[in-house]
Amino acid sequence: MSCLLAAKNHGRMNDFLLYEIMNWANANFYFSFPFFRMAAAPPSYCFVAFPPCSKDGLVVFGKNSARPRDEVQEVVYFAAATHDPGSKVECTYIEIEQVPKTHAVVLSRPSWLWGAEMGANEHGVCVANEAVVTREPASESEALLGMDLVRLGLERGATAREALDVIVALLEEHGQGGNYYEDGSSCHAFQSAFLIVDRNEAWILETSGKYWAAEKITEGVKCICNQLSLTTKIDAEHPELRNYVRSQGWWNEDTDFNFSEVFSLADDHLACCSGRESLEKQGGDVSAQTMIDVLRDKDSGVCVDSESFLTTASIVSVLPQDPSFPCVHYFTGTPDPSRSIFKPFIFVDDVKLVPKVQSPSFGDDDPAKKIPRFQEKPDRRHELYKAHEWARSLLESDQLQWLLLAFSQEDCKVLQALKESLHTCEFAGKKFLEEKMLLASYIWLTNCFPLSNLVAFLFVYVYSERRKSLTGPITVCMLANLVQNV
Repeated sequence: MSCLLAAKNHGRMNDFLLYEIMNWANANFYFSFPFFRMAAAPPSYCFVAFPPCSKDGLVVFGKNSARPRDEVQEVVYFAAATHDPGSKVECTYIEIEQVPKTHAVVLSRPSWLWGAEMGANEHGVCVANEAVVTREPASESEALLGMDLVRLGLERGATAREALDVIVALLEEHGQGGNYYEDGSSCHAFQSAFLIVDRNEAWILETSGKYWAAEKITEGVKCICNQLSLTTKIDAEHPELRNYVRSQGWWNEDTDFNFSEVFSLADDHLACCSGRESLEKQGGDVSAQTMIDVLRDKDSGVCVDSESFLTTASIVSVLPQDPSFPCVHYFTGTPDPSRSIFKPFIFVDDVKLVPKVQSPSFGDDDPAKKIPRFQEKPDRRHELYKAHEWARSLLESDQLQWLLLAFSQEDCKVLQALKESLHTCEFAGKKFLEEKMLLASYIWLTNCFPLSNLVAFLFVYVYSERRKSLTGPITVCMLANLVQNV
């Protein structure tokens, strides 16, 4: 949905403008209060669609992770493991007790920390985190980050409800706090919200300190962002939640208990998720591609690209309600989903690590582990991130004309044949236009013919120019694949 259409909803446009103002403020200063400092939370978005809104009995989960523009996210896999009694696990800032067994997980995470922005486990559980601001200031003292709780919930929970129980128990025991960013000059502390999903149900969990409330979802479409969204429908809560807010003078029993109204600052609990309408309009046709399209939508603000923040990574997961079918998880591993390919991952035996999407390790010399923290900022870019940067810079520069001049006569003959075949080729009675077919044709051509890198490059460029909507995601992905040999 375009910004013009969004403007028809005056309240949503106000929210959109508020995001821009808060993003600018976060880049320049903290909001000042007599007793605390508060930063603007990055505007990330999480979605889930259940039947009957989704296709073929599938649960579809998605998240865009908005983070500081220069932050690198990596995609990492950790196998299931058993642990000795009394062993510990070192999280981002603190060490906690380890459990006897942890599940296999795949995570998309800022490369400087232990936890994750989003991920999935071998049992078909997906968890994503949102930073939120509440009327209760977040603790700057180092404890568990919301992102640590994402990973801990996935490693220890075989269902969405089990993951929720793990997260709230750890909140009670260890609390949440510490710097959300790799920034040695300021502490950016937030409260946390989570979307926890499995094949059968989802839970929206919102927290303030150790206090929390949760809503269960089993049908329809739901979206959460960096504002509290729970109202009066609460299916689980901290046992002392209402006593606590009553003692603070934030609520009395004369009114219904509305979590977001009680804990939000002013009107910060207004609906913030324009992408939800896009999904709801699909009727019963929400699919992985639908979710990807929503995450790539910059006009709605779901795909963030502002002066302060960028969507640095994205995930879409497809969870069949039939347990005989595997779950499929699509990760970008690169910034800006509108210019990235969602690459699939399935849990199988003997998963192989992919070093090209893993950032370099600095061990005990990592500035994130030294006290004081973040006094330096090392280069954490992995190979795919660098290739993605190269491809984008090439598309935005004048180097394309230079590449055209470098073609050999034989290259040009092959190119002409490719262009002619692409303009006439049909696949199963349809024009050869779909993104997956283009990708398949590229792989087939490069495997079957001795194409030079320059021909392969121009094949991608010419064909993506023919269908502009593919220029970003397809071209950048394919150029990234070529960069190792250019």
